Amino acid sequence: MTAEGHIIFAVASAIFAKRAELTPVLAQGDWWHIISATLMTCLLPDIDHPRSLLGQRLRWLSHPIARIFGHRGFTHSLLAVLGGLWLFQVNIPQGWIIPADVLQGMVLGYLSHILADMLTPAGVPLLWPCRWRFRLPVLRSSQNGNQLERVFCYVLVGLALWFPPGSLPFGAEGWTAQIINQAQSGFNQLIKQVPGH
Repeated sequence: MTAEGHIIFAVASAIFAKRAELTPVLAQGDWWHIISATLMTCLLPDIDHPRSLLGQRLRWLSHPIARIFGHRGFTHSLLAVLGGLWLFQVNIPQGWIIPADVLQGMVLGYLSHILADMLTPAGVPLLWPCRWRFRLPVLRSSQNGNQLERVFCYVLVGLALWFPPGSLPFGAEGWTAQIINQAQSGFNQLIKQVPGH
């Protein structure tokens, strides 16, 4: 998927997550926080590709990552998401407060990239280092690939805007909130075990 496609897909994901009340934090979060945080990280997984939009601007980081992991390797996995969260939590100064909706928006942006790449024939190694590729090849490469991708992503934005708020069983008592609360609790316990915290 192109950088443009990832950006539009990320906007659709943010709108859907907020309107579907995917988590209580996203349901009550500020639109500007969620959208801007999602856009901030939606291209980050492609840091493993030196020709990507981000890779061209951060060559000093992109080239070593590409050599070690290759394109659509580690950076396109759930392990990268967990590792990024861990590094983020460990390296944040004690007095620096990041709103919860911004943090969840950043995770959402990163995950939207992985989900979008799952829609291509190449798929992603979601459970890296296991090499299994997860894919649902809705978007196939073709001469008109970019136009089809653009239309597909704009349709998703339209569907997300049309989606009736709170109509799915998510929200404060929904299963997604319970999973996120359990994961956050386990994650916080792991962080407390790191020296200096």
